[in-house]
Amino acid sequence: MASIALSPTATAARAHNRWRFALVGLGTIVAAVLGNVLVYALGSAIVGYDAEFLILADVGGAILFTVVTAIVAVLLYAVLCRFTARPALVFSVIAAIVFVVTLLPDLTYIPTLPGATVGQTATLILMHVVAAAIICGMLTTLTRPCGR
Repeated sequence: MASIALSPTATAARAHNRWRFALVGLGTIVAAVLGNVLVYALGSAIVGYDAEFLILADVGGAILFTVVTAIVAVLLYAVLCRFTARPALVFSVIAAIVFVVTLLPDLTYIPTLPGATVGQTATLILMHVVAAAIICGMLTTLTRPCGR
């Protein structure tokens, strides 16, 4: 039975890459949350949020949804790095499709909710754009080439 022995250098490099990816992933999550908190605050100052519009009633909802989305994106990118030859390309295509799908409720359902205004809907869409740009940008540029 044959076995493949990894040199200490290869093992150390792999551990370093995992550590680096974890830091980039954590940074991506934090940056996306901070970006959306900034958009939320600016939207509140410029547009003002109707208390009846529960989606933007509190910044906590925006933080929660951004954290969950960013974690899923980081985990997906890690899997793509492990199992595909061109993870950035595959991730970008998946992210673009998911982005378009997430805009559909913002453009169709959200405007029908009590207290919804055009300004609040635009703020919500801008939050999607900011999160997508930060997550895609950071994961595809700050991680080292990680194909198979």
